[in-house]
Amino acid sequence: MTASASEPDDPAGPDRPTGAYDLVVVGAGPAGLAGAVAATERGLSVALLDSSPRPGGQFYRHPAPALGARRPEALHHDWAAFADLRRRLDASSADHLTGHHVWSVVKEADGTWTTNALAGADGSADAPVRIRARALLLATGAYERQLPFPGWTLPGVVGAGGAQAMLKSGLVLPGRSVVVAGSGPLLLAVASSLAAAGARVPAVVEAAGYLRYGRSPRALVTNPRKAVEALVHTAALVRHRVPVRLRSAVTEVHGTDRVEAVTVSRLDRAWRPVRGTGRRIACDALAVGHGLVPQIELAVAVGCTTRALPDGTLALALDDLQESSVPGLWAAGETGGVGGAELARTEGEVAGRAIAARLLGRPARAGATAGLRRRRDRMRAFADVMAAAHAPGPGWTGWLTDDTDVCRCEEVPAGRVREAVAEYGARDARTVKLLTRAGMGWCQGRMCGTAVACLAAAGGTPEPPAERRPFAVPVPLSTLAALDGPPSDPTPASEVATDPAAS
Repeated sequence: MTASASEPDDPAGPDRPTGAYDLVVVGAGPAGLAGAVAATERGLSVALLDSSPRPGGQFYRHPAPALGARRPEALHHDWAAFADLRRRLDASSADHLTGHHVWSVVKEADGTWTTNALAGADGSADAPVRIRARALLLATGAYERQLPFPGWTLPGVVGAGGAQAMLKSGLVLPGRSVVVAGSGPLLLAVASSLAAAGARVPAVVEAAGYLRYGRSPRALVTNPRKAVEALVHTAALVRHRVPVRLRSAVTEVHGTDRVEAVTVSRLDRAWRPVRGTGRRIACDALAVGHGLVPQIELAVAVGCTTRALPDGTLALALDDLQESSVPGLWAAGETGGVGGAELARTEGEVAGRAIAARLLGRPARAGATAGLRRRRDRMRAFADVMAAAHAPGPGWTGWLTDDTDVCRCEEVPAGRVREAVAEYGARDARTVKLLTRAGMGWCQGRMCGTAVACLAAAGGTPEPPAERRPFAVPVPLSTLAALDGPPSDPTPASEVATDPAAS
C-alpha cells in the first residue's frame, strides 16, 4: 500500500500508536524494496519510508506518468528485477510512505526504534512524523563524490549520476554536447545512456585505468555479469563513436555564463596532471563524478561501527546477516559499500529474512540464506576490487588553483584551506572547518568533505570524511518545537547551539 505524506489519513502521522510496526525500512531503492518485501512476505508489519514519490531509489529512477514515457525500462538494465519487486510490494501489506525525509533515528530504552521524519514532497508539511517499530533497516544508498577543479561551479557542470537522473526521471539532457568525466564504472553507463538519448559525447575521461581489475582474477571470474555489463556499455560507446581516455582528467572548465569547453590532461599514477598534456574539448555540459560515498549518517549518529573501504570512504561494519554493531539495526545496499543494484537487492533480502526470523522467534536456518549469502559475498568482493581500482590518487589536488572554490556552500577557495594548513597548523578537516567554515554550509560537507580532507593531509593519507551529523537532513526549528517531549537527536541542544563544528 502506498501512502503519500499529503494524504489526510496518512497512517504514519504523528498520532500513530507506539510500536505499531514490526519493522521500519528507510529507503525504497533496490535494497529497501527487497528487504521490505522479504520481511512482509514472512509475516511482519512493515513501513517503507522514502523521500521520493516513486519506488526505485537512484538506480531505478523513472519518469512520472504525466510525462508519457512509453518504455522507461529502455534506460535501465535488469528492469525485470525491479518490476518484480514493485509488483510484490504492491501485493503486500507494507505501508509505502512516500515524501518522508528521515532526519534521525533513536533507540528507545525498551529496545524499540523511533524514526523521525519530515513529510511532504520537500519536507515542508506542518506536522512532524514519528514512527515506532521493533526493528530498523537502513537502505539509504549513497551520494556522489566530487573532486573540485577550476570552473566546476559554472552552469552546465552536473554530477555524473545527476545527469543520469535528469534523463531517467525527467527525460531531459544536461546539454547537447556532454563530456563525461571522473572515475568509476558509472561513467560508462552514463555516457552510453546520454549517447543513446541523442546527446553528442565528445569523450569519456577516466582518471584511473582498468588494469587493477586484473590483479583480482577470482573476483572477475565469479562475477561474469559485471563483465557483460561492461561489454554492453563499451559496445554502445563504440557504436556511437565515443572515445574513452584513460589516466586523464578534466582539470579546467572554460566559459563565461555556462560551459563552453573543458581542458583534459593526462595524469601520472598518483593522479598528478602531466605538464603540457592539456587538450581543449568543446562542449556545452560536463557530467562528472569520482565514485559514490555510502550515506550512513543515521547509523553513525546512534553509534554503529564503520569500516574503511579501499577508496578511502567509510561504510557500516555488518555481520553475516546484515546486522550492524547496534542490536536491532540492520543495513543493506550501498550503506555497507558501493556495489550496484544486484548486490543491494541480495543484501536487502538477506536482511529482511534475518529480521523476520529474529522478530518471529524462529531460529535462522543456515541453509535458508546460504545461497544468497554466497552470492552476496562474491559481489561484495568485486565491489572492493572496484573501489580499489578507482580510488583517487593523492596528486589530484595539483589541478586546484588557489582561487578554486572547494566548499561551494560557503565559497571557501583552495587557497584559504592551504593557508589554514600551512600557516595555522590545521591537520584535519575538522580544524580546517573551524578556521575557514569549509563544510558548514547546506550540504554539511557532503560535497567538499573529500577535498578538504585531502588538502588538510598535505600529501599524506587523508582521514575518511566525517559522517557524524546531528541531523541527516535540514530540520526547521518549528519541527523540533512541534515534537512531544525532548528532541530526538542524541546530541545535546546546548552543544548544537554553541559548537561551530555542528553548524
